[in-house]
Amino acid sequence: MTQTQRSICVFCGSRDGGRQAYADAAETTGKAIAAEGWRLVYGAGDVGLMGRVARSAQAEGGTTFGVIPVHLFDREVGKRDLSTFIITENMHERKKVMYMNSDAIVVLPGGAGSLDEFFEVLTWRQLALHEKPIFLLNTEGFWDPLVTLIDHFIGEGFAEASLKDYVTVVPSVPALTLALRSALS
Repeated sequence: MTQTQRSICVFCGSRDGGRQAYADAAETTGKAIAAEGWRLVYGAGDVGLMGRVARSAQAEGGTTFGVIPVHLFDREVGKRDLSTFIITENMHERKKVMYMNSDAIVVLPGGAGSLDEFFEVLTWRQLALHEKPIFLLNTEGFWDPLVTLIDHFIGEGFAEASLKDYVTVVPSVPALTLALRSALS
């Protein structure tokens, strides 16, 4: 009996950010996904952390599944040499296709788009629309302010304490890899 390949959706910045550690973590994440035999599902861009994750997964022989909306094709330099490449009409469709083709979600450092993606899958989880694990790769404490904000939501009565149970914060790619192995077994 052949086991189905697991897929890891990675949301991250279309820029590299201001620290080399972010780029290093993106590249190490791509390598780890490929080394584990998992498929990378991501935003199909060839720029910023997105491009780094994909190129490093490909360099290790990994399977890649990219989804990009038509209006971002030029801006994010749509990466056509992926195992699977899908162009959608809009951002909402992009997120839906990425989510539907993944078994777990990982969020690396990024900006407003990464936050949008994170909060959408977190909200779906809160509403019991899925049970997929969600991980924040907290490279050099990047997500600490977000974790504080989630605590604030809870403290101010806008969310149940269980909201924190839907997100696992990991400090490094090795810790992420172990957590993914556990969640996907």
